Amino acid sequence: MSQENTKEKSIAKFKTYIGECIRLFYWIYFKPYTFENWLRDIHPELKPRDNPFDKQAEFSTNPRLRRYAEQVFWLTAIVPILATLIVAPIYTLASGENFNWLRSCPFLLGWLIGLIVVRGNSKTRLVTLAFSILIIFLAFRFLSGVAGGVAGGVAVGVAVGVAVGVAVGVAVGVAGGVAGGVAGGVAGGVAGGVAGGVAGGVAVGVAVGVAGGVAGGVAVGVAGGVAVGVAFGVAFGVAWVLGVLRVYFWLPEILWMFTCWLGSRWQPQSINYYLRFTPPFFDELIILPLPFLDEMIFETYKTHPQFAEATLDYLISYTNQQKLASRVIIDINADTFIRFQRVSDIIAITNQPILKISQTPKGLDNILLPFLEISQAVRAADEATSPYRKSELLNIPIKDLQALKQNLAFNRNYGFTTQFSKVVERWLSILETGQRTLKEQAEKTQEIPQVYIAGNSLDPETAKNRFKGRIDIFREIENLTLSEQRPVLLLFGGRRTGKTSALKYLPHRIVPNIIPLLVDLQGTAAATTLTGLAKNLATQIIEAGQRLPRKISLPYPDKEELKKDPFPALQTWFTNIERSYPDKKFLLCLDEFERLSEVVETTNSRAPLNFIRNIIQHQQKWTLLFSGSHQLSELPDYWSDYLINTRALRMTYLQESEAQELILKPVEEFPAIYEDAAVDGIIKLTHCQPYLVQLVCYELVELINREIRGNRREPKTAKVTYEDVEFIIDTVVERGDQYFRELWTSLQDKDRDFLRRLIYGETSTQKDKGVIKKLMRKGILTPAGNDFQVSLVKRFIEQLLEEE
Repeated sequence: MSQENTKEKSIAKFKTYIGECIRLFYWIYFKPYTFENWLRDIHPELKPRDNPFDKQAEFSTNPRLRRYAEQVFWLTAIVPILATLIVAPIYTLASGENFNWLRSCPFLLGWLIGLIVVRGNSKTRLVTLAFSILIIFLAFRFLSGVAGGVAGGVAVGVAVGVAVGVAVGVAVGVAGGVAGGVAGGVAGGVAGGVAGGVAGGVAVGVAVGVAGGVAGGVAVGVAGGVAVGVAFGVAFGVAWVLGVLRVYFWLPEILWMFTCWLGSRWQPQSINYYLRFTPPFFDELIILPLPFLDEMIFETYKTHPQFAEATLDYLISYTNQQKLASRVIIDINADTFIRFQRVSDIIAITNQPILKISQTPKGLDNILLPFLEISQAVRAADEATSPYRKSELLNIPIKDLQALKQNLAFNRNYGFTTQFSKVVERWLSILETGQRTLKEQAEKTQEIPQVYIAGNSLDPETAKNRFKGRIDIFREIENLTLSEQRPVLLLFGGRRTGKTSALKYLPHRIVPNIIPLLVDLQGTAAATTLTGLAKNLATQIIEAGQRLPRKISLPYPDKEELKKDPFPALQTWFTNIERSYPDKKFLLCLDEFERLSEVVETTNSRAPLNFIRNIIQHQQKWTLLFSGSHQLSELPDYWSDYLINTRALRMTYLQESEAQELILKPVEEFPAIYEDAAVDGIIKLTHCQPYLVQLVCYELVELINREIRGNRREPKTAKVTYEDVEFIIDTVVERGDQYFRELWTSLQDKDRDFLRRLIYGETSTQKDKGVIKKLMRKGILTPAGNDFQVSLVKRFIEQLLEEE
């Protein structure tokens, strides 16, 4: 009984082993992506084209690797022999000629020798290789005595067979391309064709994978056995194309695809069942199109979305059908988007897994990605604190949709343009209806519109006319830019005094023949190479031209020249820009210019500063404006060599009249909600610092609206009082913590020490004069140097000292 059990177990193991070999053979030919993942699980560095016997040292610790190597050996040895036995009678029946075993057997012998070579260590390989060369010599001698001209060809076939067998065994170690080559060559019945077939199979196998090698081997083998001269070339070309495209597999697969489609039409409720049996699920290498597959996935998504998504993931990750999958994804999204009825539907698309932006075909990501961004903008609007603010924020996605509608008109793909133009119209209708509803809600609630923006710099596109004052700054920039003697402009001031906002509004406040181009060097300075810096600089300048009220399209710099020597290339580019716009003057605004010092230190090169000096001295139509929080005297010494003839423009706090306008009329038709004492209190508390004015007013509006919603104030009579201003001081200090801490940490130890002593009421000494002047210049101390200009800054430092 035990012997029978042992025998049954042995048979079961043998069957398992044979099954694994067959599966491995199937994966090699039809599922290389699955095969590669499986190999990675056996050994993290193992690839399908690798020879597993190169890792013999790991066989003892990795049994799966050893088993795989053995299976590869047997497949590589047996497949060519089986292919010969199968093809030989077919060839005889098809051609009417006897199959020439004499020309094929020597090659197979050489091939087996190559396999033996690959299994040994380096010493054994050399001995076996020497033995194989002896076999070649003897075969040549023997065959030359049998038949002169024919024998020479056979000998060459044997020689090449052995050589290729060794080379392939060592370099590839997998039977795919070789087996195809052998089969093709044997079918032709010519030893030269055999060798050529194997060589071609190996070449393609290395280039495009194991299964691709099969196609290439068959192509070369068939062509070699068919004809010579022109006929050979034609046969070779046809066979190669048919082999690489795998037409001999595709023809039956397309019939099976048609069968699956008919089944899905017959039983629509079971379309997911038929989809799982379509050809890509058993053949990952299909290159030619499969009709009806996209239709089946699209219809499956309607009833079984999860299975359709899994199918798309599979097609993208494991097959050559990425374009089809991407096309289906776009069709699904277009069909989904056009069905939206409410604003909440637009918001919800960010949660849809089907929106695979990264997988869309090239050129179409600029269609789907804007819809995702618009959805995110609608979500941001929906999360606003009041109906009025929600309504106002919806202007952003509505404007983006209008711009997208114009862009779609220039898209070359008419089908997608038609699809998504309808989607844009649908979304515009939904958002505009939602906006009207929100405005009606805002009027009913009688809450005060929240229009103050405390935080990032103001943008003309979204902030509209909220930016107040700075007329003197704009006028001086304009005059200096138009002057014959062009100075270098340095716009400096404390954090959040409105420098960046002023630069963004500059195109709207100066004459149109001056073109301001704003570059944020905070992002540009992240470049670690000079080429990266130059490319980023050029990109930002081009984008700045597109953001102008009257967009200008600047030419692109020469990419090759930019790689070779970036800054001379930019100089040439600046000259080309001047020629493109001969009647314009350019104002290059470099915001956060101090960050260039980081680039100089990172690259250990002053090439960017030399480039700047060249513009100043030689580009007559270019004026440079540097914007930052430092004066020239506060920068490293080397800056003084480059910023010659500098004209400083100081950005301080708003004038009192400008601050009053910001408080009382931040936008048109803003209700009169402030008592005079409250306005005076805000100005006293902030000293007209623009960011703090916005922050205080924002918190006051929030306070009043909370009390209106809680029925603690009557909407029609709600007014901001001086007591309200006093009440929200602690909240403002808390909300503005980042601003206050940035201000505090920007100071040196001796500056902070003086401010501490000032808080404690200590008298300043003669040694403090330098510190006092510096703090006055930064807008922290009053001109007398004995008190804080901004009461809120004083309150923050007092709280900070209490924590210490």
